[in-house]
Amino acid sequence: MATTHKHTVEKQGGFGAFSVTFVLLFVLVYGFLAVVDALPDPSHTKPVAKAPVVGTTPTSPELPVRIIASTISLDVSVANPMSTNVDTLDAALLKGAVRYPTSARLGVEGTVLIFGHSSYLPIVHNQAYKAFDGIQNLKVGETISVYSSGREYRYSVTSVKVADATSDVVELPTKGKHLVLVTCDSFSKKTNRFVVTADFVGTYSLASN
Repeated sequence: MATTHKHTVEKQGGFGAFSVTFVLLFVLVYGFLAVVDALPDPSHTKPVAKAPVVGTTPTSPELPVRIIASTISLDVSVANPMSTNVDTLDAALLKGAVRYPTSARLGVEGTVLIFGHSSYLPIVHNQAYKAFDGIQNLKVGETISVYSSGREYRYSVTSVKVADATSDVVELPTKGKHLVLVTCDSFSKKTNRFVVTADFVGTYSLASN
């Protein structure tokens, strides 16, 4: 019995020494990363969602400010210009994705249409030109999250297709709640477009930090 007790105490002492060493090592590494400015940027962290908001529809339609599709590493801001003027929309696209002004807002029936540039050039100085890179790789059933200032609106992909930019019409249903993402298949070319459609799943409140 005495031998067993001694062995237990020795193990506990060793574990304590290991814990202290680990904590000191963590502090040193964290401090080094902070000095070289290599810590993760909090602005790019994914918002934390709580449980679905049941029976609490927003009192007024909300504007999207961010869109995330984790399976394709898509995470971009969304602008909401008030005009459909081409120059206005082009200027907004230089900063990220854009909600088309006459499409639905979040929280109401209709279709939210969000579009953005895509480019597969090896060097692109303005990353907004790559905002919607890879949306054609989304799969049916995968999740797209669109965020307002205080809620997550979650959608499930229902189709991914190529549409002819000169003849095909992108349908925007007014019944139900839907999301459509659109991008050209190659930056600077007006050929085909990738079109992703998704159906509304639920609304989630964002956890406050």
